[in-house]
Amino acid sequence: MKRSKRYKELKSKIESKKYYLDEAIERCKELASAKYDESLDLSIKLNIDPKKTDQFVRGVSNLPHGTGKKKKILVLTKGEKEKEAKDAGADYVGFEEYIEKIKSGWTDVDTIIATPDVMSDVGKLGKILGPKGLMPSPKVGTVTFDVGTQVKELKKGKIEFKTDKSGCVHLSVGRASFKTEQLRENIITFLEDLLAVKPAGAKGQFLKSITLSSTIGPGIKLDERAVLSKVSQGGL
Repeated sequence: MKRSKRYKELKSKIESKKYYLDEAIERCKELASAKYDESLDLSIKLNIDPKKTDQFVRGVSNLPHGTGKKKKILVLTKGEKEKEAKDAGADYVGFEEYIEKIKSGWTDVDTIIATPDVMSDVGKLGKILGPKGLMPSPKVGTVTFDVGTQVKELKKGKIEFKTDKSGCVHLSVGRASFKTEQLRENIITFLEDLLAVKPAGAKGQFLKSITLSSTIGPGIKLDERAVLSKVSQGGL
């Protein structure tokens, strides 16, 4: 991949070593020089075999300071649950209208929540929603009758994570404008939740490599053992 002059200049400011967590966060914040508030993103390579279904990793994490992005949430439901979803702050609420819109290709949302009574119809949209990571799932709480609580948690900072085909997890942990302490707390909270869903079949050190980067900046490699030590100490 051909890199821009700006990228190469930023890359030259990163030492060829593994950084401690706070050091990596501060360097990322310094290098986030775009005109907008760049997100800070984690990329984690897990020590799993992604071809084995029993080693697929998926879960949720409630980031204490959110990601800095306003999530657009669609709730697919009928009856009294519509009011509950609207009162909780869902951006779109309904059923037949949105089923038809999705069939026509509309997927301009970040998360879809569905109540169990409509999943027989929602399941038919799997070919559209699945590839975009929008299919509701009881494993991450997006198939539920408790739509109000779920919407509020997602608006506050709850995120879903899962491994890709190469056994990696990617997610935003905040913005460059966040304080170092806020980003550290978000990262530690996420890593605790990631370690909690480690598959029984995964052997050895679960976190193979951790990289932190800003939206258009170069990646900074973290010292996995030092980060894990932070996690075990509760981020202290």
